[in-house]
Amino acid sequence: MAIKEYKSVERVFGPLIIVDKIRDVSYNEMVEIETSGGERRYGQVLDAMKDKAVVQLFEGTSDLDTKGTKVKFLGDSMKLEVGKGMLGRIFSGAGKPIDRLGKLVPEDRLDINGAPINPSSREFPREFIQTGISAIDGMNTVVRGQKIPIFSAAGLPHNELAAQIARQAAVLKGKENFAVVFAAIGITAEEARFFREDFEKSGAIERIVTFLNLADDPTIERIITPRSALTTAEFLAFKHDMHVLVILTDMTNYCEALREVSAAREEIPGRRGYPGYMYTDLAVNYERAGRIKGKKGSITQLPILTMPSDDITHPVPDLTGYITEGQIVLSREMHRKGVYPPIDVLPSLSRLMQQGIGKERTREDHSDVSNQLYSGYAEGRDLRDLVAVVGEEALGEREKKFIEFSDRFEGEFVSQDRKENRTINDTLSIAWDIIKTLAEKDLKRIDPEFIKKFLKK
Repeated sequence: MAIKEYKSVERVFGPLIIVDKIRDVSYNEMVEIETSGGERRYGQVLDAMKDKAVVQLFEGTSDLDTKGTKVKFLGDSMKLEVGKGMLGRIFSGAGKPIDRLGKLVPEDRLDINGAPINPSSREFPREFIQTGISAIDGMNTVVRGQKIPIFSAAGLPHNELAAQIARQAAVLKGKENFAVVFAAIGITAEEARFFREDFEKSGAIERIVTFLNLADDPTIERIITPRSALTTAEFLAFKHDMHVLVILTDMTNYCEALREVSAAREEIPGRRGYPGYMYTDLAVNYERAGRIKGKKGSITQLPILTMPSDDITHPVPDLTGYITEGQIVLSREMHRKGVYPPIDVLPSLSRLMQQGIGKERTREDHSDVSNQLYSGYAEGRDLRDLVAVVGEEALGEREKKFIEFSDRFEGEFVSQDRKENRTINDTLSIAWDIIKTLAEKDLKRIDPEFIKKFLKK
């Protein structure tokens, strides 16, 4: 296709330019811009009309004018150079190496928008992924091909949790190829330094592909970053048969970028100013997780998002919850108590957990133990509230045991060191030790056979 060049920039506003008097330009087409000073920048067609195109620039629109700027439409969508050599490397949100290790030798160039997976070709997620975090592995188990977000808030240690999961995540069958694609969206330079140093010191960087988009990078790069990460994951999973865990943090920054571009386009806003198509846009990213029949590899997504004002009904967590298969919720109250990770298991949920646990997957007692922990902890929390009203002296021995149970659950099961990597057997052993707090007659969620086998007095 012939490259089309125009000098008809009609307007420059925000990260966008409008090019007039154009012909045969397509949505998502790549664009090369040459400024009047000779500088080259790149962008993408955001909206294509009969004789006009709205172009979003990756490097921003500063110093652009409407007279001397040349615009070339390159006739192709944005492609990412990919290869197995990306493992252990650090890239910008647009996929450019930023680790001073030289240029990547690519095996392929892939469209960053990917291709939707035919629903009839999807394989149901089943195999367990071990994160080394008891509150996740024991209570909200993640399985290969699942998409399950972490709902956090400002000031909570979601970055530390994301880094720990990236270091520790593994499949139980050690011979299988496993990799992590880590994408940080709109983070500060200090946060970027934390992630780089954490991965390098632990040695985990060798199996991690890292994409870093900083807060002062162009807005449009924040929209590209998760697409670059997911394109890389698809290549590793479906070309090299790897099991890939994709961690995206922070998806709220991604949605803020969508809102900024939407406002620049003067679109009619939806809830709280976010574009009406945000649900569709999020779904396009989240639905790239999964397994495909006949393919050995898989993509599992763990997006992390911060809830503005700790509001779980905010549009970003609300829409995310409709698309994904559960959620892991971080609690400010638990954080104040000094619990790390501050996961509140009661509002948390993994809808596919039962498909990935049990005999020959984790352990035969896993489901019953999880149910008993939920039941005992919920009752203990309710009794804590009652104590605030009537005082502990008004409680009987049984009620005091449930309060002790909930305290031990938070202090010993949920809480663990930032560098502690627990196996699923470690997690279940701790759970049984806490379950001993309760009288055997109160263990109504556990099969008596498991009580005989695992409950050691």
